[in-house]
Amino acid sequence: MEIMRLGEPGQEIPVATQDGKYFDLRSITADIDGEFLGGGGIAKARAAIASGLPELVGAASLRVGAPVAKPGAVLCIGQNYAAHAAESGDAPPSVPILFFKHPNTLVGAFDHLVIPPGAEKVDWEVELAVVIGKRASYLASPEEALDYVAGYAVSNDVSERAYQVEHSGGQWSKGKCCATFNPLGPSLVPAEEVGDPQQLRLRSAVNGETRQDSTTADMIFSVAHIVWHLSQYLVLDPGDIINTGTPQGVALSGKFPYLREGDTMEISIEKLGRQEQKLVSHQR
Repeated sequence: MEIMRLGEPGQEIPVATQDGKYFDLRSITADIDGEFLGGGGIAKARAAIASGLPELVGAASLRVGAPVAKPGAVLCIGQNYAAHAAESGDAPPSVPILFFKHPNTLVGAFDHLVIPPGAEKVDWEVELAVVIGKRASYLASPEEALDYVAGYAVSNDVSERAYQVEHSGGQWSKGKCCATFNPLGPSLVPAEEVGDPQQLRLRSAVNGETRQDSTTADMIFSVAHIVWHLSQYLVLDPGDIINTGTPQGVALSGKFPYLREGDTMEISIEKLGRQEQKLVSHQR
């Protein structure tokens, strides 16, 4: 089973998919949000399907929205793959590097990616997104951290590198928070259906040409470590999203050109699906 939100922006319908069928979740929740996830929503969705939940007519023709609505926070871990740190010109970090994206950067997996006015260094970053399922605060150890994860999704942590580096004042978030800069999905895959999050292959391509091809086994800090570590400094709430870092192969390396209008990005992670965005210019 996977969880999706289908429909036009602001009108998405909560849906569970299983065996090629789309089941309408509106009888058990208004949306896929922190309240749903923190209230055992995934288990309720499974039970509802088993009890004969109706299918959503015409679901396959609907727009695919971000699978999580209105997260309280989008937390991001920087340089979490040693080779990516190296291509950025930095040594691997000794502790997780934290920065933030505005939650309103989230868009659907196949929505257009809007280039900000005057931007010239727009970059792609395939990342494993972790979606929190219950409140986590001062966890005792990484060993218990995965119990707080509802599921996983494909995330594209799009960046404008000039904003990130040259305009930053020492922080990265200016280069991360432009509108549409976090395509998420297509679905939220429950943690128990994914298994070990450190055994997933990640890929990205631009205009059909491979850019990134790696595995979450190469993370410096595992998902469990990240969730535990963050809980020592902030409270993670249901519905919060953690982008866990990107592997080598981004434009910042100097090996590839930055994105331009008309380019197409394809991002995928094993077991979690694929997404695709076309680059368009901002229209005032």
